Amino acid sequence: MNSGEFSIPLIHNSVSIMTPFLLAGIGGLMTELAGMLNIALEGLILIGAFFSVIFAASTGSLFLGLLLGIMMTIFISWIFGAITLYLKANVFITGLATNLLAGGLTTVLSFHMFGTKGVLMFQDLPKLPSLKIPALHGIPVLGDILLGHNILVYFGWLIVVLAWVLIYKTPFGFRLRGTGSNPAAMTALGLKPINYQMAGILISGFTCGLAGAVLTLNLGAYVPNISSGRGWIALVVIYLGGKTPFGILGAAFIFGLAESFSNYAQGFMNIPADFILAFPYLITVVAMVVMSIIQHQKAD
Repeated sequence: MNSGEFSIPLIHNSVSIMTPFLLAGIGGLMTELAGMLNIALEGLILIGAFFSVIFAASTGSLFLGLLLGIMMTIFISWIFGAITLYLKANVFITGLATNLLAGGLTTVLSFHMFGTKGVLMFQDLPKLPSLKIPALHGIPVLGDILLGHNILVYFGWLIVVLAWVLIYKTPFGFRLRGTGSNPAAMTALGLKPINYQMAGILISGFTCGLAGAVLTLNLGAYVPNISSGRGWIALVVIYLGGKTPFGILGAAFIFGLAESFSNYAQGFMNIPADFILAFPYLITVVAMVVMSIIQHQKAD
């Protein structure tokens, strides 16, 4: 296999793989701009992944599965937000509690509903539709990379654009950023910062629900702990992307490329499989170190 034959499929898969990072990162950005670090992203992705495929299998409809899965994720995010904002619990503790709740809840429900704590397979589940435009497939390289993905991949790109418009071109976005940068000024204007913080958390529930649905609806199965650290990586994506929607898009692609490479490398590199599978997390550590160095240089 020459480099061209290898690189195009690698990048093509990276575009799909980056979608959960991208969606969770956009949701985390909303809470970050409101002055809250949302470490519950991992658990919210897991909730979205589990309930989307369960509802899709039970209703026979991908749309209903997606809709109900997102609604369940938003509900869990509301509980997380209510405990944090209204009951004044520590956001880090409630975030960790949400992650633990998601892992335990999905395991218990899986056992009671299907009699197993392992993989749930749904043979008759419809496949997510893919975007196929024959006229555009003829475009060299670009057509091979950008076309042929499932519809949620393109919806993720749309959300990036909508997030940019929402943050920078609407009064809501201005107030959301004001909540994070100067909540006292928001209060002086007669606005309640807590409302915008809750809005950011609910938006993160929506995007994480989508991120989870991408994982299971595309696979047609639920695998325990299918989120597999993607929520934690999404936090790094937010900072690596400079806390901007399009920056997050670029950072998510980097991590998607790292995971895609680790998948391909298992077949042709004489390196222990454990190291190859850990490659995306190695990239995460390197990214955090680089960001720390850059921040220190700016401070100096």
